[in-house]
Amino acid sequence: MSLHLRFLKSSSPQHLLDRARGTDCDQESACSAPAQLMAADERGHFPAKETMVDIDMKAKPLQPHWYERYVQPCVAELLGSALFIFIGCLSVVEDTEGTGRLQPALAHGLALGLTIAILGDISGGHFNPAVSLCVWLVGGLNIMMLIPYWLSQLCGGMIGAGLAKAVAATERYVNASGGAFSSIMADEQIPSVLVGEIVMTAFLVLAVCMGAVNGKTKTPLAPFCIGFTVTVNILAGGGVSGACMNPARAFGPALVANYWDYHWVYWVGPTVAALLVGLLVRYVMPGAGRRAEPNRLTPPSHPATSPVGSALLAARLLPCSLGQGCK
Repeated sequence: MSLHLRFLKSSSPQHLLDRARGTDCDQESACSAPAQLMAADERGHFPAKETMVDIDMKAKPLQPHWYERYVQPCVAELLGSALFIFIGCLSVVEDTEGTGRLQPALAHGLALGLTIAILGDISGGHFNPAVSLCVWLVGGLNIMMLIPYWLSQLCGGMIGAGLAKAVAATERYVNASGGAFSSIMADEQIPSVLVGEIVMTAFLVLAVCMGAVNGKTKTPLAPFCIGFTVTVNILAGGGVSGACMNPARAFGPALVANYWDYHWVYWVGPTVAALLVGLLVRYVMPGAGRRAEPNRLTPPSHPATSPVGSALLAARLLPCSLGQGCK
């Protein structure tokens, strides 16, 4: 950034008097008005001369504080995961008769879309270990934040499931296994459940990557597109596998309700889907440009790099440029 400022530099009395006497008439105005200059000599006031000073300044953006870079995103992931999984578990436990999968589908989709909308600018709004894995693969998340994100999401899942147990009726909670996934009753179901989880999670993660990470296709409507993806997946595949698509959503209720039957399926399926979509978006899909990491906030403008701050700094540097000494 180059700053061009005009400053007034007082001419020396002797220099102006010499011009008035005609001994140094390099400016027409000084030689044409000797009387005015002589009067100015008596009063001690002299005209001023404009001096152009060029100050070259390079804006140096400041890095955000370590709390904003590392702690705040994890807190957002913890809070968002807890809220989302609380609503999801409660919608399953308190599912009224006759609604089928509609109530859980709407509750999960709307809760996820809202939490992404309100917390996404802080952490990226993952709330899902599979999503974090895929976003890291496509370059939207620093690898240093991957494990902290996973831990925050799992802890949020436990908190959300615990809150659902605290507010739900005991009988309904037990009948619904605390919102844990209990769709698999026999080993013969594992292939279909595993494939269903892979396909549905791939659809969800693809919506995240293309709607919020990809430089060409990201959209402000991404939170609601992601939420609607969860809704349609539950409506379509809830009877097949329960449509988990989220290891944190499976882990929290399983831990609180102590229900671990076929729990591994809900880790393997989403993880495989995240790896497949990550490779697809990064190496096959065109225009998969990186965006700024979601846990990086725009640093506040520094006083020295803002226009007002630049002018103030230039004023402080003016004595140095005029040879009057620096303070």
